[in-house]
Amino acid sequence: MFNNKVVWITGASSGIGEALVGACAAAGARVVLSSRRESELLRVQQAAGLSSDTSLVLPMDMSLRDDFNTQTQLVISKFGSIDFLFHVAGISQRSLVKDTSIEIDEKLMWVNFLSVVALTKAVLPQFLKQQSGHILVMSSLVGKFGTPMRSAYSASKHALHGYFESLRAEVWKQNIYVTIACPGYIKTNISLNAVNASGGKYGKMDENQASGMSADECARKILNGVRKHKKEILIGGKEILGVYLKRFFPGLLWLKIRDYNIAAKS
Repeated sequence: MFNNKVVWITGASSGIGEALVGACAAAGARVVLSSRRESELLRVQQAAGLSSDTSLVLPMDMSLRDDFNTQTQLVISKFGSIDFLFHVAGISQRSLVKDTSIEIDEKLMWVNFLSVVALTKAVLPQFLKQQSGHILVMSSLVGKFGTPMRSAYSASKHALHGYFESLRAEVWKQNIYVTIACPGYIKTNISLNAVNASGGKYGKMDENQASGMSADECARKILNGVRKHKKEILIGGKEILGVYLKRFFPGLLWLKIRDYNIAAKS
């Protein structure tokens, strides 16, 4: 499915994005690697065994939407098409609502939601021209239910579901697929890089994150879901139960999450 196809991956310099680069390269894809850090993208490119013929290092800042159309044209100029758009870039949060400024909320909504929408709008005309394409959106289990210390992060992920479920219903006749991945505890640096109430880095590894699923295993599950054209993929361990508690026993979920991690972090 991925052999010789063009896969554009944002957030490609670390974590799940880096793991997806390696998995796509192993599957024979031509990969576009994007994130802010060019040096790290070059490292990932080399580690994945990709050459300048089979890949494109395309640094981008997800806050600069005016560049998206130009960057999309650079990808098309090199490869002639875009077959998959994997939205992996994003930032997490570790702060209480009462301590968090509206500017931090806006930043999280922009990076995690609106930038994803903006880049999708830049690529969508190519998908419609081809009458094919596949969009992977990286949500989270907290895109299905909210938890303490994650208010704007959770809101941004909830927004992805509403927007991309609507898009899916609009473009399926053009052979354009949308898959929303919802990881739980994955062993990455997401909590280290999460924003705190003042906008700085949280700088601590969450205990559940440290013992979570590997990024490589997460990437494998994501690609399997994309291959099967799944609309949604839940990834993780026992934390996935929260999705079903929310659906069938919301009162019980409330009892489990209402004080979760607040005492230790406030």
